[in-house]
Amino acid sequence: MESNLEEAINEWHASVNTGDLQRSAQAVGDPVVVLGPKGAGPITPAQFAEWVQRSRIKLIPRSWHPVSERLMVVEQDATWPESTEAARVATVFRASAGKITAALRLPDLKAALELAYICREMAATE
Repeated sequence: MESNLEEAINEWHASVNTGDLQRSAQAVGDPVVVLGPKGAGPITPAQFAEWVQRSRIKLIPRSWHPVSERLMVVEQDATWPESTEAARVATVFRASAGKITAALRLPDLKAALELAYICREMAATE
């Protein structure tokens, strides 16, 4: 049986990859913290759905790296409509109550794992 974290990540990928705006908004918390090449910070589910529509990104999971009960790093192949080939990226996901509450995309697995471990240690010392 899949964990709630895995289920939330699978739903996030499905909603993003199909470009389903309503489903994308429902897959994330309010707010959802994002990190990507254009910035970082909390956004609303509606803003997340707008990003899905605007970017038209597809993210295909390639490897899964559990960090804690609420944190997982997923290495992905990313493509955009103008892509000629996939770019390998990695995203740190955090979930709560079956929704993704953070999606922090980094350029590679090493950077994502480093950030995830820092996040885990910060949460453990609160």
